[in-house]
Amino acid sequence: MKSHSSIYQYEEIFNGLPHNFQTRALELFKSQYSGNTLYRRFADSFQANPDSVKELTQIPFLPASFFKTDAVKTGEFEPEMIFESSGTTGVQPARHFVKQISLYRESFVKGFDFFYGDPGNYCILGLLPSYLERSGSSLVWMVDELIRLSGHSESGFYLFDFEKLYHILEKLEKDRQRTLVIGVGFALMDFAEKYSMQLSHTIIMETGGMKGRREEITRLEMHDMLKRKLGLSHIHSEYGMTELLSQAYSAGEGVYKPVPWMKVLIRDEDDPLRIRESGEGLLNIIDLANRSSCAFIATDDVAKIYGDGSFEVLGRMDNSDIRGCSLLVV
Repeated sequence: MKSHSSIYQYEEIFNGLPHNFQTRALELFKSQYSGNTLYRRFADSFQANPDSVKELTQIPFLPASFFKTDAVKTGEFEPEMIFESSGTTGVQPARHFVKQISLYRESFVKGFDFFYGDPGNYCILGLLPSYLERSGSSLVWMVDELIRLSGHSESGFYLFDFEKLYHILEKLEKDRQRTLVIGVGFALMDFAEKYSMQLSHTIIMETGGMKGRREEITRLEMHDMLKRKLGLSHIHSEYGMTELLSQAYSAGEGVYKPVPWMKVLIRDEDDPLRIRESGEGLLNIIDLANRSSCAFIATDDVAKIYGDGSFEVLGRMDNSDIRGCSLLVV
């Protein structure tokens, strides 16, 4: 068994959750209201400030579209990394100015460990051709680092060499090696159509849909096809956004669980200030790791949140850009 080491630098973000989540979120709201001019102007337009905001549902959530038009920063700094979203041709990508890449690394490593354990226990295979074809992908950066932490000789990215991937998976299955294949939907479907397998020691994790490469289908249809072709009872999913430094994961059926330093809320389409902790509506996300940008993001995803904080993504709001991880027509 391999192990990974990490000197945790951000204990105030990740430890002691979720019991004091609201306290930390309100403290971060106060800090970002003070240090982020764009966000302060946005909050002021709703008469929201640290004196008036006492509950999570009173915090104003910045539309994700601001990451396309503005440099969303708390404080002045030169970013160590700028992540850009995927998108259709002609659509302005979102840009996330990351002050410290070590914070992003710690967030996704701790998140992976929380749901799946030490990445050193896995062989990790990336099937992300649409992301590798461009620069600035936070998903590629994450998977590349997980591959490095895996330490397995076969871990790596496998573009369109499906025959090689098939033979490697055969070998890993024979060795009873725990394996994670993380891939975009169209590439996983292309592979499964060409090479049916019976996988017993492998997790298939999809990170999004067709990216214009295939006809859009529902997540349920995609998962059913992958389960049938690959001999699996569940297909896992990752929910992430360029605008976030944290992820949520689904172990099947499209129901995601966020990491403890991330919380999802629902807002009404007709009244964005009506925010609830469960039900159906548009998805708001609090990501405590987003301390140098904005931790309070209003997405265009239509979602359903359950009483335990898990959620389903049901689709996209009309007229919103189609882009990002795990955004499928349903």
